[in-house]
Amino acid sequence: MKLFPSLLVLTALVLTAFATPSAPAQAQQAPSVAFDWLEYSGSDPTDEFSTPSPDEYRNPIIQGFYPDPSIVRVGADYYLTNSTFGYFPGLPVFHSRDLVSWTQIGNAIDRPDQLKLGRGDMTKGPFAPAIQHRDDLFYIVNTCFKCEWNFVITAKDPAGPWSDPVWLPDLGGGIDPSIFFDEDTGRAWIVNNDIPPGGERYSGHRAIFLQEFDAKGLKTFGPRTVILDAGFKPEEKPGYVEGPHIFKRGDWYYLTAAQGGTGDGHRQVILRSRKVIGPYEPKADNPVLTQMDLPDRRLLPVTSLGHADFFSTPKGDWYAVFLGVRPYKQGNFNTGRETFLLPVTWKDDWPEILPARTVVPLRAKRPDLPKGSAPVPTSGPFTVRDEFDGTKLPLHYMMRRAPAERWFSVSGGKLVIRGRTEGLSTEGNPSFLARRLQHQQMSTTTLMDYSGLRRGDVAGLAIGQNEKFWMSVQVERTGNGARVTVRRRAGATDPAEGALLGSAPLRAGPARSIRLRIDGSGPDYSFLFAEPTGGWRILAEKVDGTILSSTVAGGFQGAVVGPFVTDGDAGKR
Repeated sequence: MKLFPSLLVLTALVLTAFATPSAPAQAQQAPSVAFDWLEYSGSDPTDEFSTPSPDEYRNPIIQGFYPDPSIVRVGADYYLTNSTFGYFPGLPVFHSRDLVSWTQIGNAIDRPDQLKLGRGDMTKGPFAPAIQHRDDLFYIVNTCFKCEWNFVITAKDPAGPWSDPVWLPDLGGGIDPSIFFDEDTGRAWIVNNDIPPGGERYSGHRAIFLQEFDAKGLKTFGPRTVILDAGFKPEEKPGYVEGPHIFKRGDWYYLTAAQGGTGDGHRQVILRSRKVIGPYEPKADNPVLTQMDLPDRRLLPVTSLGHADFFSTPKGDWYAVFLGVRPYKQGNFNTGRETFLLPVTWKDDWPEILPARTVVPLRAKRPDLPKGSAPVPTSGPFTVRDEFDGTKLPLHYMMRRAPAERWFSVSGGKLVIRGRTEGLSTEGNPSFLARRLQHQQMSTTTLMDYSGLRRGDVAGLAIGQNEKFWMSVQVERTGNGARVTVRRRAGATDPAEGALLGSAPLRAGPARSIRLRIDGSGPDYSFLFAEPTGGWRILAEKVDGTILSSTVAGGFQGAVVGPFVTDGDAGKR
């Protein structure tokens, strides 16, 4: 009898736990929106007169936000990786056999717990990776800015999986590490940039350090020695010597590095020595690659060349991959830093990529290699339509920072995104999946079912640089129905939801699908929509898109475009 009151209390607690909440259960769920497909189409003003012949290739070889290229040859195969900064997954890995057709085969950082890509500036993340191979093992050394700095990861297969990072504390707060395997001695070395001993003599004063590397134990050891202080012609106080690589040809060790910062003064220099530890003598007519010696007002320029990586083919032909930018107006470029390829010529055991005052060619003779192909084009005018078949996203999609939870799925030919309170203006991980902008003229379109939206929710198509600079065309759910809007955020002082540039009500009825489109041409952007029974309608046009250039938005990224969903009124329904 004494147990009876306790049973009543327990029963009441159980019934309370399963009782119907005061608000409908459906209203407490986060919005989920289905995207049937996303189509990206692009071209450039140079396409009309730079179409390559069958024995030529086109530069850039990988267009869009693919900076700081590093490459390694393993037999007849070439593998290349790039910086990704605050985007996840990070460090894309490409494969090619002809150096022209490139296929992304993986991402070296594809697990959220590999790196702490948390909140904050989008430059926080992996940049300037360097890929190498030895004894059936691939290595990538890298810097994660404001994580734990420098690390190495390894993989048997370059497509992955790659290991968790092993940190390299001896490199301190330096950046841009690169491994050199000396096949003649069997020793390995890491070269990187850092502040010189004794500190800076002037703003931007940096040095290149060399330290031995244990390739099995994955650690540096021994003395860390300066092999280049202040770059080429130190008396001229060159800024930011960085991105170093060491390679060997014949009896010479070559040290190459970029200097002059990442703007128009970016250039590549070369030095050589009979010993890996130096001393290194500079080439008298450095730089071996630049565009800073050309007129500023030239037609359709390519600028800021540098961060080169030298390599050879099995036949002994030499090439270099490097970054460059293609401004469209007053130095602005929305496509970010891109990957270029050019042959290297040799004279008196000195290499040269471009003679002085020579415009970087947009077409060049194809390497003497068997011609290949790629399922997804990376250069020239092209259209890519992602149908979201299968269960995985295409490898070229990214998100801002690493996710703490899974908020999207791919199945049944649809991409379904679950909205959360992290919006496009937050310094976290919004429900926004994007591909890189790869052309100066582009159109991106998607078909979206917005029936999952509730009051306050937003879903659509966005293009942006970071949380402070973006534009979007979207459906917004209000208490009075749904409307399609265009919004733009052009800095931290703009409202978080973006300034309203255009709006139109959507027709009431059972149909809840809509096509959304963003068109861009240089600095001008237009935003359109189409309901199921109608044609395209322009909501806003000639919107200033220079906010998508890193010269305005800051950082080192390029613009990205893709679908997003935001839970705009969580807990208030």
